[in-house]
Amino acid sequence: MPEAANPSLRICRADYGDSAHAHALVSLLDAYAQDTAGGGQPLADEVKADLALELAARPQAFSVLAFDGQQAIGLVNCFEGFSTFACRPLVNVHDVVVLASHRGRRVGEQMLALVEQIARERGACKLTLEVLQGNRSAARLYERAGFAAYQLDPAMGSAQFLQKWLMPL
Repeated sequence: MPEAANPSLRICRADYGDSAHAHALVSLLDAYAQDTAGGGQPLADEVKADLALELAARPQAFSVLAFDGQQAIGLVNCFEGFSTFACRPLVNVHDVVVLASHRGRRVGEQMLALVEQIARERGACKLTLEVLQGNRSAARLYERAGFAAYQLDPAMGSAQFLQKWLMPL
């Protein structure tokens, strides 16, 4: 649904020092963590207590929030990285959250549009993200927003996202 169709919808860059924004960030990320797409487990209490402060301490981090009136309904967390091939910054979209009550209303698209604007302001050459194969609704959102599988040469196939934990959660 276009932004004009819901005048109470507000998309903004998060201010980690604002207590309402910090609370929204933590509650939305916790809701995502408890969803099957986010692992099905709540955030640890120490994560909830420290997240906004830790993000604020990292100049490469930024977040976008969506509000319907006063209710926080969406979140995107991003981190600036660096593309050695382009010799320019890139922005990794790390978390995308839209509450179930507001899915299908193009909130995610509007948040990603602001992420793209901020990335362009930072001089980023691209946006990156990962999505679980089973999260088809998120994959459709990313495709609508212009994301595609990463590959350099089709003969080498698409890139895979891998991880190696260095400490337990």
